[in-house]
Amino acid sequence: MKISGVQIFWIMFTFVSGNMLITTIGPAIRDAKQDAWISYLIAIIFGVLIVFVATKVSLLYPNQTLIEYSKTILGKWIGNIVVITYLFQWYSVIGYNLRQFADFTITMLLPTTPLWALILTMLLLVIYVTAGGGIEGIGRCSEVFGIILVFSGVITFILAVPNLDFSKILPLYSDSGLRPILKGTLYLDSYFGESVMMMMFVSFMAQPKQGPSRAIWGVALSGLALCASSMVVLMTLSPEVADKLKYPVIDAIGFISVMGFIQNVDLLVLLIWMLSSFIINSLYFFMASYGTAQWLKIKEWRKTIWFVAAFSFVYALIFPNVTITEVEYINKYWIPFVLPVNIIGIPLLLWIVGSIRKKKQ
Repeated sequence: MKISGVQIFWIMFTFVSGNMLITTIGPAIRDAKQDAWISYLIAIIFGVLIVFVATKVSLLYPNQTLIEYSKTILGKWIGNIVVITYLFQWYSVIGYNLRQFADFTITMLLPTTPLWALILTMLLLVIYVTAGGGIEGIGRCSEVFGIILVFSGVITFILAVPNLDFSKILPLYSDSGLRPILKGTLYLDSYFGESVMMMMFVSFMAQPKQGPSRAIWGVALSGLALCASSMVVLMTLSPEVADKLKYPVIDAIGFISVMGFIQNVDLLVLLIWMLSSFIINSLYFFMASYGTAQWLKIKEWRKTIWFVAAFSFVYALIFPNVTITEVEYINKYWIPFVLPVNIIGIPLLLWIVGSIRKKKQ
């Protein structure tokens, strides 16, 4: 399995932009008000730094994945603790994302569809692409879906221009101040930080040295697209209205009406989210399957797919309704534990210790 630098760019772009479009704009506006777009700009810097560190760590041992070089750098016992930490994160995210996809689809599109049917449908698609092509198959899907995302986003933005009122994002900074902006940034950082998954992907690149630049461009451009999306929401709805909505980006796009003919453009946003949700679930599913096989030293990694699939299906079914528990999941698990440990602490530790080891060698 080999992926190109272009595929890494589209993987990062599709993963970050689609993952955050629906879920982060509302919370960012609630914290930073009309300055939410500034929170995005600051969070982009954090995301770029994280993906830079992740790729630099991987380039120390370009032929090994995170599962392997964590033991090479930190030793067998500490390395195994690191591996378990990431495996726990990946398994939890799969269940959470599957349940989020099902709950959102039921709320917005298919209210009478059974929950298990939606979870199973997405899971079967993920199993198909992972078992059939692995990370290479996911990379090819990202290339196609990424172009669709960009095209849909540009069309939506052009159609939304007549509804934009620049005065709704004024005054800049003075009403909110630095503290609310940084608070909004913290929530966004927890999502941008997921680009740390590059520690698993560099070893699959045909040219690993392209990893840092391609991944950074993917994260940065997707962040700018999200920043623009937040400004569209603010200039269409105003911070006061957007603050009270669960998915303000969908409501903002719902205002689009060109000559009374072009309407219901919010379906494009739903398309963007569904395609990116497929990529997100596929990436985490691949990492969990491949990582579990490497950790247990199973030569044929595809054998672990069925265990991961069964676990993910059951976990997604028993996971509490995401619309109720999303805030608790982010605020009580992701921000206090995953963000400082898996996203910041461990990559920095691996980079520092790995660099020292390399110099001694």
